[in-house]
Amino acid sequence: MSWKSKGEHSSRSVISQKWSLFLCLSSFCAGMLFTNSATSGGILDRAVEAEDRKHGDLLRLDHVEGYLELSAKTKIYFATAVALWDADFYIKVDDDVHVNIATLGETLVRHRSKPRVYIGCMKSGPVLNQKGVRYHEPEYWKFGEAGNKYFRHATGQLYAISKDLATYISINQHVLHKYANEDVSLGSWFIGLDVEHIDDRRLCCGTPPDCEWKAQAGNVCVASFDWTCSGICRSADRIKEVHRRCGEGENALWSASF
Repeated sequence: MSWKSKGEHSSRSVISQKWSLFLCLSSFCAGMLFTNSATSGGILDRAVEAEDRKHGDLLRLDHVEGYLELSAKTKIYFATAVALWDADFYIKVDDDVHVNIATLGETLVRHRSKPRVYIGCMKSGPVLNQKGVRYHEPEYWKFGEAGNKYFRHATGQLYAISKDLATYISINQHVLHKYANEDVSLGSWFIGLDVEHIDDRRLCCGTPPDCEWKAQAGNVCVASFDWTCSGICRSADRIKEVHRRCGEGENALWSASF
């Protein structure tokens, strides 16, 4: 597994405090991923470099950050991850999402025998053709008449793909089309392939009280966030509290069997 971050530096610092080591357990690896900022050598770059010197848990990609470049970053990320790590699954997760690592690993291992599997919270939202709105799709006409919905795809906060699919992206990255929205792009790359889609709602729990109630009932969530913010609202301030109320046991990661 690889950790992908897109947020502000304060949010990144909170994540680093929690996951200050690069972990490799069996076929799952966890680290942190950053791309270059648009201003080389700027305040953000210097802060990230200082953090990397302190923790040594960052992977830098040759890519300039930008919302409309998320699909390109996704391709580069999977191509880089496959080249660096021989894993069963490769995971993308935003930095403003709470993740229970052991629960994630235990979820993925159930699908290890499947060669081409795509795991996430599957959705099919409307194709937005109005300019200026969030998630506007410039190529809306490709999806049929006005009011149509996208094909089923995993929401972008967290999803996992098997090694075969990550390798497919790596080999074909130069001819895979990029739509405006990264999660739509990823889903489109698998259309026409013999891929099993796994819709697991534990990968998209709400923040407390939702994930807390589920944890108390013995059904610990893999990931928790707020749909209204496409992540945890005010994540730098709240993620520790979310972990306190919704996190798996302190020894869960070390006692997990992958």
